[in-house]
Amino acid sequence: MSNSSAELIETDAGLVPQTVAARKSAEIIRHPSAPVEETKAAMTVTPAKPRPAWLDRLGAFAAAVLPTLLLLVVLLAFWEIACSGEDATLPSPSRIWTESHEVIVHPFKGVTVDGGGLHIQDSGDVGVAGHILTSLGRVAYGYGLSAIIGIALGVLIGQSRTAYRALDPFFQVLRTIPPLAWLPISLAIFQQAGPSAIFLIFITAIWPVILNTATGVQNIPQTYRNVAKVLALNPFEYFVKIMLPATVPYMFTGLRIGVGMSWLAIVAAEMVQGGTGIGFFIWDSYNSSLITDTIVALVWIGLTGFALDRLVAFIGRRVARG
Repeated sequence: MSNSSAELIETDAGLVPQTVAARKSAEIIRHPSAPVEETKAAMTVTPAKPRPAWLDRLGAFAAAVLPTLLLLVVLLAFWEIACSGEDATLPSPSRIWTESHEVIVHPFKGVTVDGGGLHIQDSGDVGVAGHILTSLGRVAYGYGLSAIIGIALGVLIGQSRTAYRALDPFFQVLRTIPPLAWLPISLAIFQQAGPSAIFLIFITAIWPVILNTATGVQNIPQTYRNVAKVLALNPFEYFVKIMLPATVPYMFTGLRIGVGMSWLAIVAAEMVQGGTGIGFFIWDSYNSSLITDTIVALVWIGLTGFALDRLVAFIGRRVARG
C-alpha cells in the first residue's frame, strides 16, 4: 500500500513516484535544448598532457650526475679543510688552482691544428693535453695491434682444443709478468723509446683480449653450432652470423680491460723512458718539485682513462645491436 500511495511527481519522463524521482535527481539531466555533443564534452574528463620527452631525459641525466657532483663537492671541501694548514704536505685545491693556473687554463699549449692535421710541438713548453695526445697516439698503435691479434688468437684457442692445450699454459705464464718488466726487453729489441713503448702496450693489453675472446667462443651454445652445420655455413659466414654475435659481450669485456691496462702501461713506460707523453710530464713535474702540476696531470689521466673505457663500451653496444 505504501508504494501505491507514494506521491507522484511530474518529471521530464512523466509522472513517477517520489522515490524514483529522488534517484533521478542525483543524475545529470541534459537540458532539452542542449546539443548531444556539448553534453558529451561536458561529461568527458580531459586527459593530462604527457610529459615532454626532453624533460624525462633531463630528469634521468640529473639523477645520474647529481649524486656524483655532490660527492665531488664534499670530497673537495674535505680536502680543502684537511690540507689548508701551513704544515700540510699535500696541496689543497685552492693552492693547486693558484700554483698550476697556467697548466689548468692552457692545456693545449704547443698543439696546433691545420689542414695537414694535428701537430704537437716536439720540444719546448707543451701543455698537459699535448702530452695526453702524444700518449694516446702510442696507445692507439699498441692497443690496435693487441685487439686484432688478441681476437684472432682467442678465436683460435676457443675453437681448437689442441691449440688451447698448447697455448693456454704459455699465456697464463706470460700474462702474470708486470708491464715494466718487459721494458728492458723492448728497449733491447727496438733500440728506441717510441717503438718499445708501443710493444709494451701491446704485450700488456693482449692477454685479457685473448682469454675473454676464447671464453666467449667456448661458451657458444651447441644449438648455434648445430644450426651452422644444418645451414652448411662456411667459416666466414659462421664467424659473422654465429660466432661474432655470441662472443661480443666476452670480447668487449676483454677489450675494456685491455684499454685500461694499455693506459696504465704507457704512463709507466713514459715515466721510465722520458721524452714526451703524460708519464714524462708527471716525472718531470715531480723532479721540478711541482707537485701541483703532478696532481693536475693525474686528473687528466683519470678522465682520459674513463673516456677510453666508455668509448670501448659504446662501440661494444653498437656492435652487439648490429
